[in-house]
Amino acid sequence: MNGPVAEIRTAVRRFLDEVRPEHVTVAVSGGADSLALAAAVAQLLPGASAVVVDHQLQPGSGDVALRAAQQCSELGLLARVEPVSVEGGGGPEAAARKARYAALKPSSGVVLLGHTLDDQAETVLLGLGRGSGPRSIAGMRTFDAPWGRPLLGVSRAVTRAACAEQGIEVWDDPHNADPSFTRVRLRTEVLPLLETVLQGGVASSLARTAAQLREDCDALDSLAEAFAGDCCAVDDIAELPAALRRRVVRTWLIDEGVPELSDSHLRRVDSLVSEWRGQGGVWLPGGFVVRRAHGRLVVEPQS
Repeated sequence: MNGPVAEIRTAVRRFLDEVRPEHVTVAVSGGADSLALAAAVAQLLPGASAVVVDHQLQPGSGDVALRAAQQCSELGLLARVEPVSVEGGGGPEAAARKARYAALKPSSGVVLLGHTLDDQAETVLLGLGRGSGPRSIAGMRTFDAPWGRPLLGVSRAVTRAACAEQGIEVWDDPHNADPSFTRVRLRTEVLPLLETVLQGGVASSLARTAAQLREDCDALDSLAEAFAGDCCAVDDIAELPAALRRRVVRTWLIDEGVPELSDSHLRRVDSLVSEWRGQGGVWLPGGFVVRRAHGRLVVEPQS
């Protein structure tokens, strides 16, 4: 059997064969991507679970969530709705994402997300535009426990076609057409323009770039692990190439409990090694400061 349904089932089967999770839960929104994923999982793993997160941000969101859960049940999945409260800083997109991932995080097994090739391309463009460093441009991983993304090589057009082929009615989130969201403008304005100017294939090219960068990042991270034992003695890391040195520093800071490190944070800390002029400490998220003292980097709570 050829066609969109077969393409999605093949992608999901390949993921399951590689990861072999003890339990699978599908995160479902009611849109084409997650419902196409849910249908494939139901065929391959009857009795798997599905969770529909109700962000409660739009009128009628509870009805949409219940309908999506019912569709999952009809497909053969054990479905439930998980209402969440969206609050906190960083903007509505970030707050909703944080609430969603907290609700989805399992005690065991893997949660499958319906991110597609197009989502990957948007992520890479966001990273490029924000200058967030190679990790951001490297995009999303197919498997980053407990999160699985088997459809990163499948286009959004294929998931919609697969739902149509199976007679699955999809819900189109109004937020996905709201230009106040950066991703929406990337999706509806920037990517179509790039496709026209560069004569097609942009989303696939961005996804390939992300895959290549992930391989490079993984190799450098592996090399950085060899220096993790006695970090951070400045003499031990000062002569390392900058990309490797910053990874050593990043691993050390994470081990010390510093959260939400950005590329700019790492570069400022790295300047205590590479551009030392007796300057003061570098302030970091989570209430930490990094100083250089007696030939070492020291991380301390801010006083």
